[in-house]
Amino acid sequence: MEPITSLQNDKVKLARNLQQKARTRRKERKIVLEGTRLVGDALDRNLQPHYVLYDPQYADAALITRLQKTKTELLPATSQVIDHTSDTQHPQGIIGVFPLPMPPMPRKAKRVLILDTLRDPGNMGTLLRTSAAAGVDVVILSPGCTDPYNPKVLRSGMGAHFRVPIVEATWDEITAYCERLDTYLADGSGDTTYNQVDWTRHWALVIGSEAHGISEAATNLDATEIHIPMAAGTESLNAGVAAGVILFEAARQNKFKA
Repeated sequence: MEPITSLQNDKVKLARNLQQKARTRRKERKIVLEGTRLVGDALDRNLQPHYVLYDPQYADAALITRLQKTKTELLPATSQVIDHTSDTQHPQGIIGVFPLPMPPMPRKAKRVLILDTLRDPGNMGTLLRTSAAAGVDVVILSPGCTDPYNPKVLRSGMGAHFRVPIVEATWDEITAYCERLDTYLADGSGDTTYNQVDWTRHWALVIGSEAHGISEAATNLDATEIHIPMAAGTESLNAGVAAGVILFEAARQNKFKA
């Protein structure tokens, strides 16, 4: 098959729009995964791409062979086309268009992370990656969060999107979901330190944005405010770091209980 050379090719245009526009991802119910790692992680989770654009000169040969075995529509393209479609400065020569994941809310999740109006893509990706590593059962995104399938979130998540369910919900839905859980708000002014909490129970942890903290909607939850003790003069921690400290304390307690 001759490589695609036109930037006006319909599948090239769709992939580029999916990279750039959340509304296109919602409308088409498709996302773009770029690079050997992300495409490989998706295949590991048995996700089937709609199609894959690749540069025969630079794409990972083993991954292309693997995709051929899945009968994926593989479309060779020139470096110019891949560069045009890519969201990175140094493309790895492979761009896959996949179905938009739409997991249901788990009925009996024991470990729940709620992201409260988190708008920074890098922070969200880090939080998703940390959640997957710490054994969180589901990550719930409140209204106002950035799109979890933003290319920057996908890259910084390092495959976490395929290891932990990510669900968007209204505050009414979140409130109802938390009724059966011990709920905690990470807040520097909280009276309880994070390691005083019994994390072996079923819990939900709310992490707010660094810029605005916990939202008014989140404070309406029936929740306990917790904090991480810090050296004098330190105002706050990065949201991803704070979540990591708390989530791995929860993981430690559960490991020792087992």
